[in-house]
Amino acid sequence: MGDRLKGRVAIVVGAGSSGPGWGNGKAAAVLFAREGAKVLCVDINEASAQETARIIADEGHEAAAVQADVTQSDQVSDVVSDCAGRWGSIDILQNNVGILDSSGPVELSESEWDKVIAVNLKPMFLTCKYVLPVMERQGRGAIVNVGSIAGSRWLGVPYITYSTTKGAIPPFTRSIALQYAAKGIRANSVLPGLMNTPMIQEPLKDAYADGDIDKMIAIRDAQCPMGHMGDAWDVAMASLFLASDEARYITGTELVVDGGITAKVS
Repeated sequence: MGDRLKGRVAIVVGAGSSGPGWGNGKAAAVLFAREGAKVLCVDINEASAQETARIIADEGHEAAAVQADVTQSDQVSDVVSDCAGRWGSIDILQNNVGILDSSGPVELSESEWDKVIAVNLKPMFLTCKYVLPVMERQGRGAIVNVGSIAGSRWLGVPYITYSTTKGAIPPFTRSIALQYAAKGIRANSVLPGLMNTPMIQEPLKDAYADGDIDKMIAIRDAQCPMGHMGDAWDVAMASLFLASDEARYITGTELVVDGGITAKVS
């Protein structure tokens, strides 16, 4: 526990977890709170958001949980108004929402393409749309968008919608960073590699190992130069750095958190 975010207010979008354990957003919300931030935990799953907020409260920190479908403009606007009204500012926005489908372009249905594009990209647009005016009025703010190295590398699974949407996150974030750099607002991306989080287990067990989760994990561990996947806390710690004043002169860049995979794969 420290004070790297003391006095800050953070919105963490996708602050729940898609299954038992620690997802990226859940870990980030808890870590931000441990470092002094008040955290609004936003998730489409109300119980998951509340679980994260309870963890924070049980540790003696301040948080609130909000259920919202962040593909819907009115609901995102309400979330931002809630946070600013509740605590008076919005200093940090961290975006985690994402789903995946392990299909190639022929096998994938048009409806699934539309769904993944909407869920993986639209929330970042909408949250930035409504948070940026608040940050501009304050003259400060930090945005951290979580992408993936799947946006720039083939990782062995034909999840074309996932790789396409994750590939869009760095230029989206850079555009915001440069437009708002002179206004005291920073925007950066975190690009995780192969991570062992609840999100990967059900969607990828068949793509890797005919439904065998343990085998799938072993295969993914072996792909990593360090011999194992990362986890949600690795993404959370990278997000904390970019959200904090330690990164006060860093904007418009991507922090790769992948155990060395992109260093070996062209």
